[in-house]
Amino acid sequence: MKAVISPRALPTSDAGCFVDATLPDPGPPTGRDLLVRVAAVSVNPVDTKARMQRFGGATGRGGEAILGWDAAGTVEAVGSEVTLFRPGDAVYYAGNIGRPGSNAELQLVDERIVGAKPRSLDWPDAAAVPLTAITAYEAIVERLGVDPEAVDRGKTLLVVAGAGGVGSMAIQIGRLLGLEVIATASRTESADWCRALGASAVIDHCAPLAEGLKAAGLGEVDCLLLCADTDAYWPQLAEVIKPQGAICSIVANQAPVDLKTLMRKSARFTWESMFARANYGTPDMIEQHRLLGRVAAWIDAGRLRGTASERLSPINAETLRAAHARVESGRMIGKIVLSSWN
Repeated sequence: MKAVISPRALPTSDAGCFVDATLPDPGPPTGRDLLVRVAAVSVNPVDTKARMQRFGGATGRGGEAILGWDAAGTVEAVGSEVTLFRPGDAVYYAGNIGRPGSNAELQLVDERIVGAKPRSLDWPDAAAVPLTAITAYEAIVERLGVDPEAVDRGKTLLVVAGAGGVGSMAIQIGRLLGLEVIATASRTESADWCRALGASAVIDHCAPLAEGLKAAGLGEVDCLLLCADTDAYWPQLAEVIKPQGAICSIVANQAPVDLKTLMRKSARFTWESMFARANYGTPDMIEQHRLLGRVAAWIDAGRLRGTASERLSPINAETLRAAHARVESGRMIGKIVLSSWN
């Protein structure tokens, strides 16, 4: 099979940061694994971090890894315990960061973290959805505690970095669950993107969050999803969250943070890592299969839109290098997708 390998930790300025390779096909699938022929992939910040920090992609002794954690494709074969899919099914998924990733023509993935591809999306648009949709939904429902049946209608959710991949999904899912969503953005085009996705207000994340909320006629928020620099924003969180509110971050801190700042308000802080279920083989792994099914239904009903904003082709070392550089620029709106192995 064709594959794109990350040989070692190299910046995108180095043409060797990705290498085209021909490798033996994986498989045959066993247990609950599917063997998927990958049609399209998407690049997320976790891909760029894994490339430079050498985790994920089942990095071997030599440091080589197959990265990639967003894909859409067709089931080629199934393991003996598979019950959810058959060969020929169109699927989409984010995979498991501890196994070889989707930057290869064929990939083994557990059926419990795979969903049937939305019928209304083509391969590239479908590949842009899984990781960000799972992260946004788990953060809002399972970490921040928002009721999935819109019982919390009218509560406020502040999404910091609303125009990114997870932020773009969080705005839409928050609205679907009845929340009033406020997003942050610093450029005209990213602010417009957030409004188009359903943000009721957009504030500048380069200015103090409390000032932006006040200027928008808003006060403290019930929930806050942090999709950007946890260290930089931490000092502001206690100021903008309501008493007994909830804060979730998807970005690891680099320095110690002072949890005491949240104590006076009895505010809750939590992390979201969408790989936790797959990495640890939790008993409820199948919840991601169910979640991807719900997301596909929303998309096919026109209630949720895909967030692919840039397309590259084919999938090879050159285009992956360009995609990683684009993500690392910090100026991405939505998602970048790659398709075709030709």
